[in-house]
Amino acid sequence: MSTEASVHPTYGNWRRPRRPGLGPLGLIGTVGVFGGIVVDLMASLISLQITLVLIVLQVLFLMPLAARTQDGRNLYQLLALRISWFRRKAKGSTTYVSGPLSMRPGGRFRPPGLLNRVRVEEGRDAYDQPFGVLHHRSRNLYTIVLGCEPDGGSLVDPDQVDTWVASWGHWLARLSAEPGLRGASVVVETAPDTGNRLANELLPRIHPDAPEAARAVMEEVVQRYPSASSEMHTYISLTYGMPPGQRRSSEEIITELAIRIPGLLSGLVAAGAGPATPLSAERIAEVVRVAYDPAVAGDVLDARAQYGGTGLDWDDAGPSATLERAHSYQHDSGVSRTWMLTLAPRGTVRANVLRGLLEAAPGTRRKRVALLYRPIDPATSARIVEADRRAAQFMATSKRGMVQARAANEVQAAEQTAVEEATGAGLVEFSLMVTVTVDNDSELDDANTSIRNQLAGARLLMRPADRMQAAAFSCTLPAGILPWEYTLVPRELKEAL
Repeated sequence: MSTEASVHPTYGNWRRPRRPGLGPLGLIGTVGVFGGIVVDLMASLISLQITLVLIVLQVLFLMPLAARTQDGRNLYQLLALRISWFRRKAKGSTTYVSGPLSMRPGGRFRPPGLLNRVRVEEGRDAYDQPFGVLHHRSRNLYTIVLGCEPDGGSLVDPDQVDTWVASWGHWLARLSAEPGLRGASVVVETAPDTGNRLANELLPRIHPDAPEAARAVMEEVVQRYPSASSEMHTYISLTYGMPPGQRRSSEEIITELAIRIPGLLSGLVAAGAGPATPLSAERIAEVVRVAYDPAVAGDVLDARAQYGGTGLDWDDAGPSATLERAHSYQHDSGVSRTWMLTLAPRGTVRANVLRGLLEAAPGTRRKRVALLYRPIDPATSARIVEADRRAAQFMATSKRGMVQARAANEVQAAEQTAVEEATGAGLVEFSLMVTVTVDNDSELDDANTSIRNQLAGARLLMRPADRMQAAAFSCTLPAGILPWEYTLVPRELKEAL
């Protein structure tokens, strides 16, 4: 290892599991090919014309499966997305109105879309701290949200950073053994500082008899501080599901989650997350309320500073109206656009690779970066890495030239993954989503340019979540929305495509 590498550790070796099948066809396409060959052979015994017609139909069916975009989607999936978008527009599902004038029962401001059927309950953990539990009734999932204040990376020794990364890896590996865990997400939210916290802390402390010059200086600090600073919040949501056929009451589930919270918090502290506490039901509602209506962020801070809380209920945490368009999502006082991960950085990166992406973007109201994790149980992990290892070895021995050199690197990476999994490391599928909120449509182009510049620095390839902006917006909220749990097509079938 070189001196520079020893001072600045690098990380990498994330791999996309190889899809079983012939080339880009996938398992279903491969089965279709061999099934078509059998049908063609049987048809050739009857008529040559029928055989030719069948071959043409089979080619027309398989070509969309072979043509894939950069993120692995075939033409059938793109067509299904457009059909779903046009159907939702025709039904009026892209528009949402709540409140007393919406003709909805109760006249409340419930969150829209995937969050509309969520019910929020509250319990107390072992330290008697209140924590909110979001019950996703459509999928029978339960989510708890943890709030963190991560330690900054400035003036920190590389050895300490390496220790934090290793501890974070251990915490993620531990999630694969967490009973009933379906997924986790880490949401880092940044926004320009409103200055309310500083004003509420500083102005009441100014003595009435203070010199006029000192008073003017302090008031100027309060006035100018927000223009050069930003606020950052980190939330970790953990979503649990019940085993099929098992019926348990909400009280039993909340009690079980309360027992698990202290162990989860201790692991986060070791990973550099700083003070970590569970979020109460009121605090979760405030986060969602501000995300849909960024203009009320200062009012929420003022209410918490003066009265110790807002008293906001989940049924009033949503927007008054939303409008989903193909490329954006309009909600109350903001317009948002969400991007989804297409390709993780190739090669190795350093620990600060996402620093620029996590910082507040100039000219935006709010920005959320959500890392989505799906832990895989040890038995399935072993099966996946062994299958990936065999596929890499087959590719390395079946081609020649420069492709063989690249395949040799694939073999080395697959072998390293298999060795690490065999020694106790966990296997986790991950993705990343970024949501940027601005004041109006005219600022979306500038925000789009800013995000693309930050993605280049992070060596990420992402694409806008076109025609599904509302659902993508919900996924970047700390509310436990896991995309793979809400697909109409089962995840196993999608992987086979």
